[in-house]
Amino acid sequence: MKTTGLFSALVLTTAWLHAWSSATAQEVRIYNTVKSKLIAGQQVVGGTVDTADPEIYCTMANAGFDFIWIEMQHSPLSFSEAALMIWACRDAPAIPFIRVPDASEGTIQKATDIGALGIIVPMVDSAEKMADAVRYAKYPPQGRRSQGGGQYGRLWGRDYRQTWNDNVLIIAMIETLEGTAEADKIASVAGVDGVFVASGDLGSFSGKRQGEPDYESLVARIKEETEGAGKFLGGPSAWMSEREGYQFFQAPSTSSLIRIGARITLEAADPCRFLPSGATPVDGENPCP
Repeated sequence: MKTTGLFSALVLTTAWLHAWSSATAQEVRIYNTVKSKLIAGQQVVGGTVDTADPEIYCTMANAGFDFIWIEMQHSPLSFSEAALMIWACRDAPAIPFIRVPDASEGTIQKATDIGALGIIVPMVDSAEKMADAVRYAKYPPQGRRSQGGGQYGRLWGRDYRQTWNDNVLIIAMIETLEGTAEADKIASVAGVDGVFVASGDLGSFSGKRQGEPDYESLVARIKEETEGAGKFLGGPSAWMSEREGYQFFQAPSTSSLIRIGARITLEAADPCRFLPSGATPVDGENPCP
């Protein structure tokens, strides 16, 4: 009888704890719309900004992208400049992400303090590097991020400290042969949300080109290990319609988009502008002079 009573009490306690934890989870406010879309199985695309111009940033942030890939690995952008851009367009629908120049504690602290909701870590060759990145990005008890100054609270709300760990998105970029060999361990790190296949550098470090069997085997391995770990898979926006299983994409930089837009505009005005003499424009009747 006592055993039955104890068992019933345990069942009730377990049910209560489950209900409490479920209610608590439901109460967490998710303001990182990119994370919400990924969890829902949607694809997301980020426009790349590498210049310190708030007007350009705001144009990109309101152009239809899901997030802005603030490029700090391959640009001279400072955190002060990035902070000004994020603040200038704080009401834009595109969420600010930062590809940090390195995965040091100070760098990730600054990126999160200025309001980035996504941290993209480049040149990941080991699980240890990503474990450190997660620890630096998240507040205790999941990490060791210090609580200090910054504009994050004014951007994302007074409950930022309580909701941050559930909103931050942490992405590992695999770009080398060493990283590819460790893809299973990197993808399995707790707190890593996704793995991005850096197509250009993967070719640079391997000496292979897209479409070649050796290159494709590297990509396939990263994809397989990432999916096996249950994490999101990312790549360049050119892969959006070419490869299955990818959800997280980087679109070209502002300079590339300006160049593409200019060409489209000029071709619409003059179909022969970029064609050799004698060529026939698409849907055209007369050859180009």
